[in-house]
Amino acid sequence: MSPGPATDADVPGWIAGLGLDGIVDLHVHFLPKSVLDKVWAYFDRAEQHYGTPWPIHYRTPEAERIETLRALGVKVFAPLVYPHKPGMAEWLTSWALEFAEQVPEAVPTGTFYPEPGAASSVDSALRAGARCFKAHVQVGAYDPRDELLDPVWGSLSEAGVPVVIHCGHGPLRGDFTGLEVFEEVLRRHPRLTAVLAHAAMPQFTTAFELMARYPRVHLDTTMVGVPFAEAMSPLPPDWTARLAEVADRVVLGTDFPNIPYSYATQLQAIAGWAADDRLGEPFLRAVLHDTPAKLLSV
Repeated sequence: MSPGPATDADVPGWIAGLGLDGIVDLHVHFLPKSVLDKVWAYFDRAEQHYGTPWPIHYRTPEAERIETLRALGVKVFAPLVYPHKPGMAEWLTSWALEFAEQVPEAVPTGTFYPEPGAASSVDSALRAGARCFKAHVQVGAYDPRDELLDPVWGSLSEAGVPVVIHCGHGPLRGDFTGLEVFEEVLRRHPRLTAVLAHAAMPQFTTAFELMARYPRVHLDTTMVGVPFAEAMSPLPPDWTARLAEVADRVVLGTDFPNIPYSYATQLQAIAGWAADDRLGEPFLRAVLHDTPAKLLSV
C-alpha cells in the first residue's frame, strides 16, 4: 500500500493511482468573511483555549481557497456553516445556498439552531436543494434534544439528507456534548442519516457502538489520526479492526481550511489505516469518493 501523498502537490497523482478522477470531501468550511474572521481569531488564541497553537494552514482569500481545493483534486465538497447563537442559522443557510450556486464543486448546504422557525427554515432549505446540514453542538452550546429541533431531525430523517454533527467532547467538552446525549435524538429518529464529525473524538469506541445500533450513522475522518490530533485524542489500538466492520460508513472530512497542517497529512492518516489487509484500496476508494458521493447524491 502507498503511504499516501507526502505533500499537497502529490495528492492528484495519488488519487489517480487509486483509479479515481477526484475526491469528495464532506467536511470543509466556507463562511461569510465576517464570521470566518472571528473563527480564525479564535484559533489565533488556541493556546488559551486548547493549550496548544493552532496555526491556520490555508489562511488565504476565499477565491484562492477554492482554487486550492481544485488543485488538490477535490471535485465535490460540502461547505459547512454553523451558528453560535440565535438569529444566525437562516442567514448562514442562505449564504451557503448562494455560495453553491456560484461554485460548481460545492453542494448546497444548510444549518439550524434551536429557535422558533427552525423547522420551517430547514424545510425551506430542503426545498431549495440543500443536500447536507451541519449541527455544531459544542460551538452552538445547545441541547440537540431541544423540542424545537425535534421536527428538524424528523424532516432530515424523512428526506434522507445527512447532517454532519459535532457532538463529541473534543477538543473541548460542552454542556451538551457526548454521544450519550445525541443517542437520545437517534432513539426518537433512528432513520436519521448522521455523520459523526471527527469520528466523535475522543469517544471513538462509543461511536462504533452507536453505529452498531443505528445503521444510518456514519463517521467522518476530520482530523482523525493525524499527529496533531493524536497528541490530544489518540486512536484506540483496535481502530482499523473496528473500521473494517463499518468500512462502507466512513467518509472523507478534513476541516479545510481551518487545519494546522497540510491537506495531504489527513490523506496520509487514512492511507495508513488502509494498510490493514482488512481495508486496502477498496476502503480508500469508498472513503475518498464512493460513500461521501452517495450521501451527497452526486
